[in-house]
Amino acid sequence: MSSRDKQGNAPGKQAYEARRAAKAGVSLDNWLARKDDTRKAASAPQAQPNPVLAQARSVWRRLIDRAHRPL
Repeated sequence: MSSRDKQGNAPGKQAYEARRAAKAGVSLDNWLARKDDTRKAASAPQAQPNPVLAQARSVWRRLIDRAHRPL
């Protein structure tokens, strides 16, 4: 193995993650797995808005804008 471990972290980063895991009260493997899960969840695509609902909102927005215009 090289100076990097199986996760690809440098030794200093590995020590940092070990301290964070100890502070959280979990093992290093669980800490890294949890960190990976949160990273994957953050990069997951967000749900697309409903186009029908978006169109209804735009209709109301236009009506309100028109109502606020002077005669």
